[in-house]
Amino acid sequence: MGRTVAEKIFDAHRVNNPFGDIHVIRLDAVFCHEITTPIAINDLISRGKDRVFNPSKLKVVIDHVTPAKDAKTALQGKILRDWAHRHRILDFFDIGRNGVCHALFPEKGFVRPGYTIIMGDSHTCTHGAFGAFAAGVGTTDLEVGILKGVCAFHSPRSIKIIITGNLPEGVFAKDVILSIIGRIGVNGATNKIIEFTGPVVDAMSMEARMTICNMAVEAGATCGICYPDKTTVDYLWEFIQNDYGSPEEALDDFSRILPDEDADYEEILEHDVSALEPQVTFGYKPDQVTSAQKLNGTPVDQVYIGSCTNGRMEDLRIAAQVLRGHRIKDTVRGIVSPATPKIFRMALEEGILQIFLDAGFCVTNPTCGACLGMSNGVLAEGEVCASTTNRNFNGRMGKGAMVHLMSPATAAASALAGHITPWVPDL
Repeated sequence: MGRTVAEKIFDAHRVNNPFGDIHVIRLDAVFCHEITTPIAINDLISRGKDRVFNPSKLKVVIDHVTPAKDAKTALQGKILRDWAHRHRILDFFDIGRNGVCHALFPEKGFVRPGYTIIMGDSHTCTHGAFGAFAAGVGTTDLEVGILKGVCAFHSPRSIKIIITGNLPEGVFAKDVILSIIGRIGVNGATNKIIEFTGPVVDAMSMEARMTICNMAVEAGATCGICYPDKTTVDYLWEFIQNDYGSPEEALDDFSRILPDEDADYEEILEHDVSALEPQVTFGYKPDQVTSAQKLNGTPVDQVYIGSCTNGRMEDLRIAAQVLRGHRIKDTVRGIVSPATPKIFRMALEEGILQIFLDAGFCVTNPTCGACLGMSNGVLAEGEVCASTTNRNFNGRMGKGAMVHLMSPATAAASALAGHITPWVPDL
């Protein structure tokens, strides 16, 4: 029987198989941020195990509340900062150099096809866009990863989603993944890996692939994976060019993890997007999805463009295309947060930030703060936000508030209208 991508990665990283379907695998990287890692750090210290398995494989950032908003978040940052300095972790990104982890770390070249990665963050699955196995884990697994460089997982079970058709104008990767989650449900891929493939994925940029893999966890998946190809190699080439004689050689090497034709899947789905319309969520679950047109006219108090889902350069360009030459409604607060300093700088140089400012948006530093309702855009009770983030849970961006998830284009169009509405491009 052939092997899936995840099975091939596990085979290459297996340290042992202690019992049943439990596999201990070697880690290529452990990612850390200031919300979940300090808990692990303090517990390791209390156990007399204040050590790291390999400082060069730890990538650390302060990103969720940055700069600190109060004494508690300042302490979380200090614990992480002191730990990184104590263990000579060179890839530590403090205030001024920091960005949203799942945008910053790929941008720095820390993710490669075939890698195994863990982080104390559920959206670690984003990095599967590169053909890596990347999973969010709890505190205990994070501690073991930091200390020993290994993590235990059940045998990987995969489902394959083949995305076919041609994306209509005004429809983007965010609409695709929302439609998939709406179809299979929040438990549709629980404890499984989703392999995203098909001509639509093949045509996607790395930014778009990161968007669909980012939200795989909203369908319950451990990881979402795209197959490495020329697009992957082109994105990574500046980081890997000393390892390979040519891009073709790199692609040949990465192809070793592609699934076998006779690989065994729990399920194979074909998802045709030819007739897909801009999508939005309603209610408090990511699988409560409908077309933006069906919610057309729903008032919004705030529009947020950013996050590890849609704060990359491609996202800002799309939103700026909608906003150029227009002003948002006076009843709407517009907030945009470029996901990394590099993206911020590029958006500044291209004049995109000026478009946002001219439209009436507040431009903030890179941060996760608004997405999880901790800073830089928290909602009041009863308020409604049109957001490019990844979760619409009850209270996610503020107690008693409602979040509607959507693409940057739909969010920008909604800011101009003052209510949810799809963007209709000039054809």
